Amino acid sequence: MRKRKFILGILCVLMSSFTVFAQQKLTGTVIDANSEPIIGVSVIEKGTTNGVATDVDGKFSISVSKGAVLQISYIGYMTQEITVGERSHWDVVLEEDTKALDEVVVIGYGTIKKVDLTGAVASVGGKQLAEARATTLSQALQGTMPGVLVTRSGSTPGATATVRIRGITTIGNSEPLVLVDGTEGSLHHVDPEDVESISVLKDAASASIYGARAAAGVILITTKRAKDGQLSIDYSGTLGVMKATAFPGVVDYKRYMEMNNEVAWNDGENVPGNEYFVYGKDYIESYAENNRLDPDRYPITDWKSYLINNSAPRQKHGLSVTYGNKVIKTKASISYEKTDALYNRRSYATINARFNNSVTINKYLSATVDGSYRQAVSEAPLVNPMEAAYVYGPLWTPAYSDGRISGGRNGTNTYARLNYGGFSNEEVNYVNARIALNFTPVKGLTVTGVWAPRVGYGITKTFVKQVPYYDLDDPTLFAGYINGCVENSLTEGRNHLFSTTKQLLANYAVTFGKAHELSLLAGYEDYHYFIENLTASSNVMELVNFPYLDRGNKNYLANSGSANENAYRSYFGRINYSYGDRYLFQANIRTDQSSRFHRDYRTGYFPSVSVGWVVTEEPFLKNKLGPLSFLKLRGSWGNLGNERVGNYPYQAIMAFSTALMVNGSNAVQSVTTAGQQTLNVEDITWERTEALDVGVDAYFLKNRLSLTFDYYKKTTHDMLLSLEVPDFMGYNNPQQNAGVMNTKGWDLQVEWKDKIGDFRYSISANLSDYRSVMGNLEGTVFDGNTIIKEGSEYAEYYGYVSDGLFLTQADLDASAKLSSAVRVGDIKFTDISGPDGVPDGIISPDYDRVLLGGSLPRYTYGGAINAGYKDFDLSITFNGVGKQKRLLSVNQVYQTAQWYTFPDFIDGNYFSHYNTDEQNAKATYPRLSQVGYNGNNYKMSDYWLIDGSYFRLKNIVLGYTLPKAIVRKVQLSNVRVWAGITDLFSIDNQPKGWDPEAGLSAYIAKTFNFGIQVKF
Repeated sequence: MRKRKFILGILCVLMSSFTVFAQQKLTGTVIDANSEPIIGVSVIEKGTTNGVATDVDGKFSISVSKGAVLQISYIGYMTQEITVGERSHWDVVLEEDTKALDEVVVIGYGTIKKVDLTGAVASVGGKQLAEARATTLSQALQGTMPGVLVTRSGSTPGATATVRIRGITTIGNSEPLVLVDGTEGSLHHVDPEDVESISVLKDAASASIYGARAAAGVILITTKRAKDGQLSIDYSGTLGVMKATAFPGVVDYKRYMEMNNEVAWNDGENVPGNEYFVYGKDYIESYAENNRLDPDRYPITDWKSYLINNSAPRQKHGLSVTYGNKVIKTKASISYEKTDALYNRRSYATINARFNNSVTINKYLSATVDGSYRQAVSEAPLVNPMEAAYVYGPLWTPAYSDGRISGGRNGTNTYARLNYGGFSNEEVNYVNARIALNFTPVKGLTVTGVWAPRVGYGITKTFVKQVPYYDLDDPTLFAGYINGCVENSLTEGRNHLFSTTKQLLANYAVTFGKAHELSLLAGYEDYHYFIENLTASSNVMELVNFPYLDRGNKNYLANSGSANENAYRSYFGRINYSYGDRYLFQANIRTDQSSRFHRDYRTGYFPSVSVGWVVTEEPFLKNKLGPLSFLKLRGSWGNLGNERVGNYPYQAIMAFSTALMVNGSNAVQSVTTAGQQTLNVEDITWERTEALDVGVDAYFLKNRLSLTFDYYKKTTHDMLLSLEVPDFMGYNNPQQNAGVMNTKGWDLQVEWKDKIGDFRYSISANLSDYRSVMGNLEGTVFDGNTIIKEGSEYAEYYGYVSDGLFLTQADLDASAKLSSAVRVGDIKFTDISGPDGVPDGIISPDYDRVLLGGSLPRYTYGGAINAGYKDFDLSITFNGVGKQKRLLSVNQVYQTAQWYTFPDFIDGNYFSHYNTDEQNAKATYPRLSQVGYNGNNYKMSDYWLIDGSYFRLKNIVLGYTLPKAIVRKVQLSNVRVWAGITDLFSIDNQPKGWDPEAGLSAYIAKTFNFGIQVKF
């Protein structure tokens, strides 16, 4: 035993000696250019996990192997590598990494360094967008940039989103212009994984180069291209499961009958003894037992379980090939994605293919040849069942216990239409190409010619199948057809579009002297768009399983068709000048001619100018501002236009129709008629938006902290409004240039980036707000529950001011009322005014409706937290709305048809004659009444406006990159696996079961995703 311990001791000594001889201890100090120590610098022995971080004095101490290489890195500085020799102490000076400021940003018809930017441009990288794993690019943008509001229409397959840049600028079309690699496209037609970057031009200085189409802002999408020396094959795959974030609940069968009785009793003046007018007391008490004995005759139906699935699958697969050398660079990608809905027979599948090629012909000539293809196939039933699942009463069954379709309630049966009633399918195909030839005759000058055609082809087919239902007791006794499926009919549509964009651009850049930089752009562009549609249909078809028009009923054939086109021609130019990287100037001018207007009014001029001052580049301030690394002040002014006013409103358009007339033989016959329905206004022209912007860009603490702030003001003139014309003219009201809208707002973005050893992280947040107020409109526009008039916010709520509920008969008798049908338990409105300008004791729509506040969101925000440790990475994103008034729709809080059910959140919370006075004093909702619903309670008022603000945890993604040593053994370059959750939860004030972004017929889906990325 002693001998064994002695031998072990000798071995330990030898091993320790070997370790000591193989290691070398190093010390050092890391400082910046100003000789200030840098805390937290990562000092790592290259190729190992051996590393330390500098202390508060910038000092480090580490033991490394002989001949090792030290990697010294820190956020905001250039990484240094030092080969260890005989020295045991090193003093390292890290140079500032200006990469954040030298980042190239895409702007109109070119690029510019971020440091030289004078306009308000926001950008986001393709990696961040791809990591969101969204089904559309617009949804991936949600919450990523200040001043860019993305509103989803839902998470149903194929759902899109509305994008607004710095709010609303017009009553008409406020959609931003979207350009993909320089030509017009769509956010919904680009695969997020194909995106290199997205720039959003928010102010007039950056957007006016696009003139007549830029009033609502411009989104520039740049797709990925191969680089010199690249060779790889990449695969990415995603599998996901979707579940609704929320779904409203309803009362049970017993409360349904009791509450329906209460509706009838209230509307019958609460006569004692009539409390069970609709459903008898014994009927209610015995219903559960009757259901057990005969569920077909006494159903208790949970419509949601019949119509809505608990989950739906999602999958996406992508493959790309990248190759680049000094002559040819090619990137080809293709992806397939399919998403199912939370109800049967609904899916949306897309194929996206993109081919980007760059060719260097010689030192004077180069070319790019790009192409893309997209196919989208939407399969859908005849009906969206989401609303029916929430509102249908429980006493009607969708199907009998033997499997037969029932008539539901008087033939209304969404379950039957959903599963047996036919389909409404659509297929859309787009082919885009872009060919550009670049000629560089002399240094600094590049002349580019571009031809970009686009072809689209769409197919729609809607087949309605006749769905009969039969008597409950006698399966052979025909009882009728399901509503909406009364006869077999087929409607098919075809549309074809073709557009071309041609551009000729000349860019010249020169540096002269020691501090002068000048770049010039001159360009020409024209665009032509044409689309035609054809529709054919047949009713009363005999064959139910052959949906083709050659089997249509020739006695019931119909067809229709249409076509439209538009074009524009443009000339534009830009000057960029920089002196000493501190004084910046940019000027733009564009002139547009649009076919939408009369030749005398179709030309518009859109200038802009912007300046910038980089304060930190002043010699007397450089490196003397402490933690401030970079400071730039910006200002801009410009004019933008909006020509999206419909096609040819200046022309007298003749509308054709048919009419029955008596001919000379006194026989009635069908004849074609024509007439002008809308008065044409020859001098109709552009809507114009004048915009001012002042901004600041600042970086602190060696670029770890960045801040961007902008304040802007926009005024839109000559908005198109439908103004009154005398009735005797016989025309509908025409649109004329008359309206003015004033918008003021601001954007803020803050970001922090840092690295501590192997741990890296960043935190970013953005916040923005705007308010659009109407100027002189020469009239008032009512739009349901909102109004547009001088002095109001755009789409401001308009209605009555409530004062709680009528709790006593005395209060009711002493108060002004909307009608004589108002009862105790109804909503009480405030008597604002009368014909003489003072309250008149009557609630009337003419004098007592007032502005109730804006309907649009305020203080929209978003942000991201990114972190990584060695091979692990984590991404968390969030977004929300800080202030908004949301209107609760009637369908959310009350039955709008007498056989609809009631939401469970109102049960126990409404005024009732069965409550005590104390309970009624705390009631949230008015009494149950169809008379009250139609006549008083659900008139537009502030009673139904709630706090619509919310916070949503948008996305969480956790990834792991396999170690290189393992990956290379299987001949791969890189493998990353990840798991993520989108729309995990929201914090909001919505009624129970409602998502703050969902509507009555849509849902927001919580999605659990799992994926892999492999690089060969």
